[in-house]
Amino acid sequence: MGYTYPIDEEYWSKEEIIDVVNFYSLVEKAYEEGVKKEDFKLAYARFKQIVPSKSEEKTLFRQFEQVSEYSPYHVVKESGRDDINYIKM
Repeated sequence: MGYTYPIDEEYWSKEEIIDVVNFYSLVEKAYEEGVKKEDFKLAYARFKQIVPSKSEEKTLFRQFEQVSEYSPYHVVKESGRDDINYIKM
């Protein structure tokens, strides 16, 4: 990993930053090796507590995708499928 996660150090607490980084790492894991859907959904729910604004979420997702080439949006979309228990992009 040769990039920096998009985080808001000015407004987020240390715990919130750790939780957002965990969410980003699960997005990476979904692409690289796969992740349990329930683990991802829990991390995304926590991400949404920290980033409730849809526009801010879109901005962060776009920034993350630009630096990592992994799409959080597509992993979130995949996590909504009822017919899977594991996400592998």
